[in-house]
Amino acid sequence: MEQQKLPNITIAIVLSILGFLCCCVFGIPTIILAGISLFLLKKDEKKYAANPEVYSNFSQLKTAKIIAWVALAIGVIYLMMVIYQIQSVGGWDAYIEQVMEMSEQWQNQ
Repeated sequence: MEQQKLPNITIAIVLSILGFLCCCVFGIPTIILAGISLFLLKKDEKKYAANPEVYSNFSQLKTAKIIAWVALAIGVIYLMMVIYQIQSVGGWDAYIEQVMEMSEQWQNQ
């Protein structure tokens, strides 16, 4: 019997890498993309556990899982930093006001 590849590994790696690229937008896109990636990898892990002799790319699954967990950790840390910054300024309204002031100063220069 010819060995097959687990179907979701490539998309999980792509989602995790996209999560790294999106980590600077409040961390939410990174958390979503890494979460989807981990969900897909869990499905593949179950398929592999049912028939390990059928699939040949389990090592790629491990790599994709590491990438997804690291992306998730970065997203959570970044989200916590943003929440802390917003709270330290005085809440969402004060944060938006400060961003608008900085934008006006940048436009005047």
